[in-house]
Amino acid sequence: MGKSMNVHYDFRFQDGRRVEFKVTDKPSRPSGKLPSWTQLEHCQCSNCPLKASESSHCPAATEILPVVEAFRDEDAYQKVEVKVTDDRRSYEKQTALEEALRSLLGLKMATSGCPVLSELKPMAVHHLPFANTDEFIMRSVSHYLLQQYFAKRNHQTPDWELKGLVERSQRLQLVNQALWQRIHSVCKGDSNLKALLNFFSMASSVSFSLESQLRKLEAKMEGERG
Repeated sequence: MGKSMNVHYDFRFQDGRRVEFKVTDKPSRPSGKLPSWTQLEHCQCSNCPLKASESSHCPAATEILPVVEAFRDEDAYQKVEVKVTDDRRSYEKQTALEEALRSLLGLKMATSGCPVLSELKPMAVHHLPFANTDEFIMRSVSHYLLQQYFAKRNHQTPDWELKGLVERSQRLQLVNQALWQRIHSVCKGDSNLKALLNFFSMASSVSFSLESQLRKLEAKMEGERG
């Protein structure tokens, strides 16, 4: 994968508070006693291949734990200044906290070491903060088609119909739903919940309405050419 990924999120609140997170392509290793909601068998995903005898805690839950704890009491719709910096460029935006959290949580989940979410890790390496639904669909489909091109070059059968992309999205939805259930009981504010719900909604668009989303993108591209 080449050079290691380093993404820095800097949240600045209107009252002067500042919260920062660094995300790499390696899972973090939380220390100390972990809360019960991070245990593997607590709301474990129905499609989770891990066993408690081998992994006592959910990789994705432990990865997002610092984010959940930092923002658990926050209002999802409050405005924050967010700066995202990687090794190549930086992005800045004044936005609602939930939009920035959706972006950060998605990145941390993809790099958490979860065997299901790890399917998103190649996309995470080329992270695009604050992506909207159209951008999410465009990136997901483009990345998947590139994988199929490489499969064809390596004498494998490519999936030009995107069936595998839909199936992957359905697997990811089960994880998103279980993670939402995990943190529901610990969030007094609604920022983390809103962020996960919106992330779940974007992921759902790949499976439940991929064809309609592609038609919308096709119409936009036709309009641009016209």
